[in-house]
Parts: sequence; C-alpha cells; structure tokens
Amino acid sequence: MDWPVPDKPAQAHSERLVAHLRSRIDAAGGRLGFADWLNETLYAPGLGYYSAGAAKLGAAGDFVTAPEVSPLFGRCLASQVAELLHRSGGDTVIEAGGGTGALAAEVIPGCGPARYRLVEVSADLRQRQREALEGLDCTIDWADGPAALDPVDGVILGNEVIDALPFERFRIHRGRVESLGVGWSGDNFEVVPEAAGAELVAAVRRVEGSLGNALPDGFVSEIRPQLPAFIAGWCRALRRGAMIWVDYGCSRAELYAAERSSGTMMCHYRHRAHADPFVYPGLQDITAWVDFTALAEAGVDNGLALAGYSTQAHFLLGCGIEQRFDEMRRETAGDADTLALSEQLRRLMLPGEMGERFRVMVLTRGIDEPLIGFSFRDLAASL
Repeated sequence: MDWPVPDKPAQAHSERLVAHLRSRIDAAGGRLGFADWLNETLYAPGLGYYSAGAAKLGAAGDFVTAPEVSPLFGRCLASQVAELLHRSGGDTVIEAGGGTGALAAEVIPGCGPARYRLVEVSADLRQRQREALEGLDCTIDWADGPAALDPVDGVILGNEVIDALPFERFRIHRGRVESLGVGWSGDNFEVVPEAAGAELVAAVRRVEGSLGNALPDGFVSEIRPQLPAFIAGWCRALRRGAMIWVDYGCSRAELYAAERSSGTMMCHYRHRAHADPFVYPGLQDITAWVDFTALAEAGVDNGLALAGYSTQAHFLLGCGIEQRFDEMRRETAGDADTLALSEQLRRLMLPGEMGERFRVMVLTRGIDEPLIGFSFRDLAASL
C-alpha cells in the first residue's frame, strides 16, 4: 500500500513505542500474547495510540466516526436518550470515550441532561472536548474510568468504544486452539503461534458451543475474553437507566461464519484501511468487530435486560432521522449545503457505508417499555 510517510516527530514517536514493545517482548521471553501487545500499542502511557497526543479523528487523523460525519447522528441519538432519561427518572448522561465532543455537542441540547460526564483517557481528546462543549447549559466534567463514577440514574453512551478494547487473535490448527502472539525477528514484529492458554481455549470453545459446531481447521479470528469484566465495570455505574452501545460488528453466528475465516481485524492509518497491525506502531488504530451476542450476554449476566438490537440505519429511522434531515435541510444556506447534508445522510444509512456494518444495542435496568430506536426493526432474536 502507498502509505503516507509520517513526519520526523511522528516517526520518532513510533520508534520509541517500538523500543518499548521490544523490551516487553524480551521481558516476556520472546513473545507477547496479542492482547498484551495490543494493549501496550494502544494504551502505553505517553506512547500508545490512544494515550499520546496525535490527531486521531477527522480529516487530519486516521478515521471518522458517525458524530463527525453528521450532526444528524447525535440529534437522533438525543431523541433516544431523552426517552430513556424520562423513563429512568434520571438526569445524567455518561459518555464512554467522547471522541472530539461532537456527539455530546448534539446530545446535550437535544435531551437537556443536568449533568454530562465524559470518561476519556486521551489528554488531547479531553482538550478537544472542552473546546467543543464550551458554553453549553449543562454541568460537564470528566473521569478516568467507570470505577471513578458513582452509580447514577440515567444513560451511558458508548460510540465505537468496544472495538477499541484489546483482543486476542487465535487460529484452529488440527482441531486445537492456537494463540497468535507477537515476537520480534530481524527488524520487524512477527506473528508467533503457540498452544493457547486455558482462558483462551475456554473462550473459543464457548463460542463453538454457542454456534453448535466446531470452527474449521485454519480458521483465524479474534475474541475479547475481558469483555464481561469491562461491561461489569460499567454496570456498577448504572443504578437505573440504560446503556447504548454503537459499534461495527454483528451477531456471534455472523462474526464466526465461514466467510470470515480470516477474522475481522482492521487497522486505520491516515484514512487507509488495511489488515497489518505492525505498520507504524503508535500511529495507527487497530480494531476488530464486536461480538454483539457476547455484549448482550455480558449485560444480562450483570443484571441488565436486552431492550433492543438493530442496524444503525434501522435505529436512526426509529429515532426520526427523516424528520431531523428535513429540519436541518430547512436550516441550510443553499444547494451546496443541502447536497452536503444529503451525502451525510447517505454515509450514515446506506448498507455499503455505515448503515449495515454498524449496530446499536441498548441494555436497560429498571426500564421495560419499548424504545423508539427499535420501533422500525429489532434484530434481538438474531443474537
């Protein structure tokens, strides 16, 4: 691929992270499990992709999320949040991550919470969020993680958060589960297979048990064994209300289908999507699709109820995106703005864009009524 060459400060930053990763590999005896290697690559203090200061979102970054694509996304989500706040009797919204603050900038005026809390590990993104949310009529503050939050009545939001969790890579070799870890050879990182440990083997066998069949020989994929613990942490922050998770992914049956025998790992560098995690460490995002069946199971195991699951397109239709589009079109200054708004709608809704690949799941505690976001279509039975 024709990679854009990083400038000298960015290259130097990547080289520092590579040196750190090599030291971790050496300390571990020549090999790190992929999740451990990925955790360092993404989150090592001052070095990892998410913890360092380089731009990640938008035209100057590596990828664009739905809130940056269009205010339509946030305005529709605000409609669902408003319904959930009313039904929970709460007044607080907590956003995991928060990106550039574009989602909060639409949700806050759209549903009027008394308090909006952002959980963000990136100092750079915190600053961008402060700038984006300055002047809004709402108490806005930040926290380092769900453990720092008191339980609330309200709504927890997470847009493209779960895909950023470190994951293990595995393959099936002669019927056995192998862990695809990372080592160093010559001047490059390399994939180092070895027999998987008990936790990874158990996680893969649970997937096979859920599917009702063994994965075929040569099958390569990803799994997040720590997802239940991650969701449990957020559940402790919710007394009554709901969690809304939006991400690219699908049901377990779809994720581990034969046509995805090479896995779903995807890397994003300067708006180029590819599958090589070893390109410019620290300067690219590395993700994999979300198993929404696992997400639902984790929520239910922690006392939440599955309130709905749908594609992003169906969810936005339920939340009134057609009406929001008409409202914004009336606000536009001319044909060029209307054309741009139409392009935004297309990107959010079409199957080849975000409409089908992204899914929405709502998990609730103490709320039993149907939700507007799933009034058009609810795919929960497919999980």
